Amino acid sequence: MNLEQAARQLDMSKSNLSRIENAQIGIKPRDVRAALALYQVTGTDAEALIDIARGAQQRGWWQNYSDVLPVWFEFYVGLEAEASAVWTYEAETIPGLMQTEDYARAVYRLTAGENDLDRKVAARIRRQEVLHREKPVELSAVLNEAVLLRSVGGPEVMSRQLDHLADLSELPNVTIQVLPFSVGGHPAMTTPYVIISFPDAADEPVVYLENLTNGQALEEQDHVRGYTLVHERLRKMALAPDESTAWIRKASRNRP
Repeated sequence: MNLEQAARQLDMSKSNLSRIENAQIGIKPRDVRAALALYQVTGTDAEALIDIARGAQQRGWWQNYSDVLPVWFEFYVGLEAEASAVWTYEAETIPGLMQTEDYARAVYRLTAGENDLDRKVAARIRRQEVLHREKPVELSAVLNEAVLLRSVGGPEVMSRQLDHLADLSELPNVTIQVLPFSVGGHPAMTTPYVIISFPDAADEPVVYLENLTNGQALEEQDHVRGYTLVHERLRKMALAPDESTAWIRKASRNRP
C-alpha cells in the first residue's frame, strides 16, 4: 500500500500522513486505531502502539488548544510550525501571524462569537512565535488595500494593528507589500491563499485554502506551481516593501 492509497483510506492528506510517519507531527490514539485496523495489526502489538500514542510526550503546543481549534486547522498549524517559508495573500483581514491581540479578539467576536474567546486569541498569538524563533519563518505577505482600510475593532485597535504591522515589516524575515486599488484587477481576486515551504527539500510545498467551516491542503505540483506564479505576479504588482511600510505608517497616523 503506497502513501496515497493509505492516506485515502484513512481520510487524510498525503502530506499529513507523511509527517506523522516521519515524526514531524503527532497522531491521536483514535487515528492510530484507524491505521492499525487498515494495516491489519492486532493484539498486543496494536495495544502497545495505542498506549504510546496516548502517552506521547512530544506533543505540538497546539494540541493543548484542541478544544478551540478545529481538527482541520490543527493540521494547518502543524504545517506552519514546521515551515521554513510562508507566502500568503489576504483580501479582507490581517493574516493571523501578524494580528495583535485586540485585533484578533475583534475578528473572533465578528466571526465566531464570544465562546472560548481568550483561548482562541491565545492560540493565535502563540502561532506567531514562528516569526521570532532561532530559525524564523520567512514570511511574504501581500495585503489587499482593503485589509488596511477596513476598521476592525474601532479606530484605536486598528491604529495599533497598523503600527504593529509596520514594525513587523522591519524584521529581516518579514516582507509585507500592499496591493493598492489603483492596480485594478489581479490574479488572486477569487481567493486568499497560503503557500507553505519546508526546510527539508524532500517535503514538497503545500497550498492551504480555507473557508468558514473547513480547510484544504493542495499538494499536487501543478497546483503549487500555479499559486506560486500568482504570488510572484502579485509581488510585482504590489508596492515595494519600503513603500508599503511607509503606506501602512501613514494609514495609521491618518485613522479617523
